[in-house]
Amino acid sequence: MAEGTQPTKASLMESLLGLLRIHVKRGVNLAVRDVNSSDPYVVVKMGSQRLKTRVIKKDVNPEWKEDLTLSVSDPSLSVKLTVYDHDTFTKDDKMGEAEFDIRPFIDALKMDLHCFPNGTVVTRIQPGRDNCLSEESCIVCNQGKAVQDMCLRLRNVECGEVEIQLQWIDLPGCKGI
Repeated sequence: MAEGTQPTKASLMESLLGLLRIHVKRGVNLAVRDVNSSDPYVVVKMGSQRLKTRVIKKDVNPEWKEDLTLSVSDPSLSVKLTVYDHDTFTKDDKMGEAEFDIRPFIDALKMDLHCFPNGTVVTRIQPGRDNCLSEESCIVCNQGKAVQDMCLRLRNVECGEVEIQLQWIDLPGCKGI
């Protein structure tokens, strides 16, 4: 593409693999950043994309139950999740962060999942030094689609976990997996 030219809608779709829906379920035992509680929200980043949940007031065990959807062109990019405490008059406080790799999820999508019965565990990912999992995460076949539940232990904070679920959305006209 020539310098200064804008990418066309067609070229963007051709490089897009699909959409990653991150269902942010809840936070567990998040750090207290205000007097007795916190006003947490989650920011999810992948490459230049940045999405956030709503703020839940005065709750260290918030239930967001919110979907954040990222477009995926490069599956080697990790997803960064950061929890913040919303403050009205000062800069929001960081309440921890986690990072996860979507490549195992993308690899599971390449299998013919329609052959598996619902509930079949396609892949298991163990917690380790190279990820933020607090427990084993399974990629499961659900109605011919891959679904992955994760419980992420927050780093750089005294306590806290965030539970999420990954789902994939195929888009007509995009490159696909």
